Amino acid sequence: MSNLTPQNNPADDPLADLFTSERNAAGEQPVPLSRREARQQREAAEAASTPSEPVAEDAASDPAEPAPTAASSADPTTASSGDSSVSEPAASDTPLSGPTSRAPESDDTDSSASRARTTTIPAFEDLLAEDDTANDSGPQPIHRGRRRALAGGEPPKRRRGRRGLIALIVSIVVVGGLVACAAVVWTSYEPQIRKVLGWEEPNDYEGAGSGEAVVMVNEGDIGEDIATSLHDAGVTKSFDAFYDLLLAQPTQPEFFPGAYKLKLKMSAESALAALTDEANRMEDTFVIPEGTAEQDALPSIAEGTGIPLEELQAAAADVASFGLPAEATSLEGFLFPATYSLPDGGDAHAVLQTLVNRSFQALDDAGVKPEDRWKTIVLASLIQKEAGLRDDYYKVSRVFLNRLDPAQWESGLLQSDATVAYGTGNTHRVSTTDAERADASNPYNTYVHPGMVVRPISNPGDLAIDAALHPADGPWLYFVTWNLDSGETIFSTTQEEHEAAVDKWLSWMDEHPEYQ
Repeated sequence: MSNLTPQNNPADDPLADLFTSERNAAGEQPVPLSRREARQQREAAEAASTPSEPVAEDAASDPAEPAPTAASSADPTTASSGDSSVSEPAASDTPLSGPTSRAPESDDTDSSASRARTTTIPAFEDLLAEDDTANDSGPQPIHRGRRRALAGGEPPKRRRGRRGLIALIVSIVVVGGLVACAAVVWTSYEPQIRKVLGWEEPNDYEGAGSGEAVVMVNEGDIGEDIATSLHDAGVTKSFDAFYDLLLAQPTQPEFFPGAYKLKLKMSAESALAALTDEANRMEDTFVIPEGTAEQDALPSIAEGTGIPLEELQAAAADVASFGLPAEATSLEGFLFPATYSLPDGGDAHAVLQTLVNRSFQALDDAGVKPEDRWKTIVLASLIQKEAGLRDDYYKVSRVFLNRLDPAQWESGLLQSDATVAYGTGNTHRVSTTDAERADASNPYNTYVHPGMVVRPISNPGDLAIDAALHPADGPWLYFVTWNLDSGETIFSTTQEEHEAAVDKWLSWMDEHPEYQ
């Protein structure tokens, strides 16, 4: 009788091909098979379980129906219907192929495959399915961390490369921010920091300098005046460098009026030696620095040309003879600042006309129409006296224009100290007193009189003229030059910002009494 009970046959276990091992005769532990050997055994088992004879169609169509026993095969039943008959097949010792069938036992199959015992770890099933490729060159190694993860062990640890990268980026950002903050602090407070730490920057250049500069020494100039002229011309690094050197001399040097050909960035000692050397004195030459007022320009012209100052003053009084705009009451604003070398023999009017014509040329080159010369020169003269650094000229121009706009500045007061000082006759300074700012009798007092200043207050150069024509864009309504040595200026929009800037300027003034 055929036994249809499932047996512990390796062919019946679908996981038997995952890990198959054999025990040897000595009862040793199973030896793991490679994937290739396991697959070969699986294919052999499947071939052995396939019947050699075809199975009846009805039986195959219903695999769950039990196979006939030996007793029923001894007395077969026949059913007839019409001309056709269907006979049940006789039972055989070979069972039907199905989920409960097993391969026939045979002495010939007593091999390692039939004695194989199966050990299965289901967690590796997907792993072997992924790694089972068409390459039969042999088993491929599996990463140790992945085997441990698939077997339910401790998952492999991730590398911390990404964390390290993030930490590096954060560190760079933090360090960059600190460097940027340090740069801002250094830029804003370099002089104070140097003083506190004892890192005072030398106030003097070294060597004989380079380039070329022309400096005027006027009749009656004292040491302070010459020190200022040298610093303004870029010859010395600071006022103190030259002035302190003069005070240290055992005998005061003698300076002769005239124009001197010097160099830029000279040491104070080199500058002093050059000024006392007659070979550096230029004949028939004079210099009008930018921002110089008429009353200071005429003595320089006299020193350079040899024309008596009185003759120059008399010629300048005939304003109408120079072709100036009708609003002009003096030559102020139209004596163009430059270095002039004129032939000997010219009269006072001819020399002054040369300077006026040079001013007209500058205005024409800037695109200013003759009818706009006056208002351009007035604004440019104000910018020339108030601005310090080159880029500040255009911002200063904007501040004054904003203050002339009633929508931005209701009072219309320019409140320029330079205009007040000019009206008092103090053309060498821009600071004023409370009394001077309150003096309504001064027509140049823009703290009292609204609108543009009535007349030019200096002789402007090309940069100031350009700034008057092309002001910067900005909302600024205030500015203060807090460092008179460097010309650094703070621009503000609110009163509170401006007051803080004024405090900074006053602190600087306390440390530099020479400007009082």
